[in-house]
Amino acid sequence: MIRVVRSAVIDAPIERVWAVLRDFNSHSAWHPIVADSTIENDESSDQIGCVRSFTLKDGNHIREQLLALSDTDYVSTYCILDATLPMRRYVATVQLKRVTDGDRTFWHWQSTFDVPRGREQEFTDLVGKGVYEGGFEGVRAYLRRRPGGPTSRSIVTAGASMTTQGVVAVRFGGPDVLEPRSLEVRPPGSGEVRLRQTAIGINYIDVYVRKGEYPLIQPPAPLGMEAAGEVVDVGDGVTHLLPGDRVAYACTPPGAYVGVRTLPASHLVVLPDEIDDEAAAAVMLKGMTAEYLLHRTHRLRAGETVLVHAAAGGVGLLLCQWAKALGARVIGTVSTDIKARAARAAGCDFVIVGGDYRFAASVRDATDGRGADVIYDGLGQAAARENFDALAMCGHWVCYGQASGPVSQLTVEDMQQKSATFSSPVLFHYSAERAVLTEMAARTFEALRQGILTLDIQHRYPLAAAAQAHRNLEGRTTIGPLILLP
Repeated sequence: MIRVVRSAVIDAPIERVWAVLRDFNSHSAWHPIVADSTIENDESSDQIGCVRSFTLKDGNHIREQLLALSDTDYVSTYCILDATLPMRRYVATVQLKRVTDGDRTFWHWQSTFDVPRGREQEFTDLVGKGVYEGGFEGVRAYLRRRPGGPTSRSIVTAGASMTTQGVVAVRFGGPDVLEPRSLEVRPPGSGEVRLRQTAIGINYIDVYVRKGEYPLIQPPAPLGMEAAGEVVDVGDGVTHLLPGDRVAYACTPPGAYVGVRTLPASHLVVLPDEIDDEAAAAVMLKGMTAEYLLHRTHRLRAGETVLVHAAAGGVGLLLCQWAKALGARVIGTVSTDIKARAARAAGCDFVIVGGDYRFAASVRDATDGRGADVIYDGLGQAAARENFDALAMCGHWVCYGQASGPVSQLTVEDMQQKSATFSSPVLFHYSAERAVLTEMAARTFEALRQGILTLDIQHRYPLAAAAQAHRNLEGRTTIGPLILLP
């Protein structure tokens, strides 16, 4: 049996260090060898018995279970359930002790385990140096980035209300119903955080909500499903987030068109250092939409032909890039020649230009009469007949948006003519479980890191100009994502 012991002094109060370590799923944010991690079965990350499933940056996969957690003694114990590494009976304990000199923290980390004969020194070094010593340095760096208190622009008295500027829909209707307002922001309750937003994403679903087509608000109320920013303060029971953390979200209910917002902590994901706030606000909803469309609703395979509508839009550009990286042949529809250039740059092999929803013949010509294996459709009713005609036999029509109105005349008999599949998916149904949300966000961020996805944010508006942003979006004069800056 191997026993590995390491210790270090961390230049931070014990409460701050413990707030990080007691979160059994926090290591993907601070440990240099951990790529991504999720808690299985959507359990709380401080629940005894919860299991974290994570991947190391070298590709190895590990499942560990939390066995004990003491907020009084600052101790946690965990074990490996299974791993691709040949480590057996691994049990580890983390213990913190207060160092009164300078209000610092003594961190003791130890474990026992077995490995195959002859590999003892290899794994002693791996655990002692790579995991424990690397972890000490990772937490030190993490605390330097997020020192544990609000920044100078986020100072607020705990429990106090705040006033912020926002844009609300005063009634249902056109862009003119959006008006700037001064709003009160309540302090976070149990399980909630208050967030100072730095960038807000605009999406076509905001148009549906503004018009009253999606009954998600009761005017007057702010729109918006997506934003990034910095945690101001947290409510009781929130352990995975701290004031100063950079976070982002894409969720219901609407309410993102504000400078400060209070919302459930479970909706937020911590941003990697390399993802800036504007990129996060531009990619959370649209990027995770591309993620579920390509990896969940229809698991795209290399060699398939994909038709992407609005290929130069916020979601469209991401779909084209990601589908191309997965080995698909990508056909895109756009309304102008300028947008066609953007779509080609994003990986479209063939672009159809036109604003009259006539594209089926061009798709059949480009595929030798076969049609598209999968259609990613955000257009809706006006494109319905052409979509059916452009679909290959046994193809999959994925209608994830309805810019021209909902598809209303499709019948089972229609789909039987081609043994076709029709899906009408919604992002928020896929991301409702926190474990799936974090997995989707992690895959999206990794696609950005790898350069599979690139962002060109050409349209930035002051928050008060949200009405003009909506006019431009509906007028089809924009390319790529649009963001509001509070």
